[in-house]
Amino acid sequence: MPVLLPPALALCLDLLRCPACRTRRLCPDRGALRCPAGHAFDIARHGYAGLLTGSRATSGDDAAMVRARERFLSTGSYAPVRDAVARLAAGSAPERATVVDAGCGTGHYLAGVLDRLPGARGLGLDTSVRALRAAARAHDRAAAVAWDVFRPFPLGTAVADVVLDVFAPRNPAEFHRVLRPTGRLVVVRPTGRHLSELRARLPAMVAVDPAKEQRLHRSLDPFFTVAATEPVEFLAALAREEALGLVAMTPSARHMSHAELDDGGRLPDRVTVSVLATVYRPR
Repeated sequence: MPVLLPPALALCLDLLRCPACRTRRLCPDRGALRCPAGHAFDIARHGYAGLLTGSRATSGDDAAMVRARERFLSTGSYAPVRDAVARLAAGSAPERATVVDAGCGTGHYLAGVLDRLPGARGLGLDTSVRALRAAARAHDRAAAVAWDVFRPFPLGTAVADVVLDVFAPRNPAEFHRVLRPTGRLVVVRPTGRHLSELRARLPAMVAVDPAKEQRLHRSLDPFFTVAATEPVEFLAALAREEALGLVAMTPSARHMSHAELDDGGRLPDRVTVSVLATVYRPR
């Protein structure tokens, strides 16, 4: 039996373009999305659309990372980060905004923005099938699409009021192309103090590159100007299982063995959460 078109995906159909043709719109057709030239893309039974073509990206979060992220974020430990993203995104957005989340993961931050904008719709892009399953059910006005954010987006030009990039890869040229001239880009990234207590106990954790901030602004400067930057820093109290989940949901999970996490005495019960959230205007 063909998969029915999810309501959130129906809300966002006008944004999508065929990734093969680049300009033609997609229409629902017997459990798939199809362009007038006949290119077809499946709608997964989990509710997301699979638009990726050619070789698949390999960097998406695996099932264990996604499960850890869902468990950890559900504790509310990162609530101040989510609140900051929602507030900054909603600050200049129209009532019926279109929000695109590049590298959306489980849709946690996109859902926070949509909660703050009752008339808005959202579209999340990610390569991880496991994450997309979660993103497709994260909010009743959020659709999810399988896509590699390093490629040209399967979206029309100047269709978004807000683009989110929260702990995710960046594609400045595409961010600029899909944003309206009055739109805003919100970028969230860790500072060198982020999770410092965990890094001190677990040397194998991936460190924040000291040059990351400079590279970020250099890559965005041709396309955007900074409107405002807000630091978000606080101490989060963590039970052992929460600390384990926090490590497991990050890229560090790929570099660490179970043995390295086995000694509970090595895990701190409080960690510093430290990020910068910047709002950018298109040039």
